[in-house]
Amino acid sequence: MEVHEQVKTESIRHLREGQDRLVKCMHLLGEDLVWHRPNANVVSVGNLVLHLCGNVGQWINSTLGKTTDDRDRDSEFTEQGALPIRELERRLQGTVDQAVLTIGSLTAKDITASWAVQGFTETGTGILMHVVEHFSYHTGQVTLHTKLLLDIDTGYYAGQDLSTKG
Repeated sequence: MEVHEQVKTESIRHLREGQDRLVKCMHLLGEDLVWHRPNANVVSVGNLVLHLCGNVGQWINSTLGKTTDDRDRDSEFTEQGALPIRELERRLQGTVDQAVLTIGSLTAKDITASWAVQGFTETGTGILMHVVEHFSYHTGQVTLHTKLLLDIDTGYYAGQDLSTKG
């Protein structure tokens, strides 16, 4: 497999893994806790999901997908809980589904080309790495919120022996 195809495949795999974890955490938390803000300096899980939709939408769907960038970044953090989990899940699903299609359509030239996004100039590879890293970072925050609020193990690796070597 060509390197650019591996980059695409792994980007999609990691975005889908994060999406599954976000959805699981939202449902574990329920409608009230998904919008819980522990203090004035920490946003809610709902805000983080909206923020991820905005980031993926801007960096992959609009930039690499060559569509209009209509992101309103500030609104991702000001929402206070009017959106039910079902709507958050719908937005996340639509955003990631479009990203999967966009990533799948990228050519080797697209991956090595330079792109202007959010005031930065990045290669296609840089965009994919940024989005996957950013998505994973915030998925970790959502997981921590969930574990702290519910005192549970999310069970992401249930049934897997993570002590296996090699």
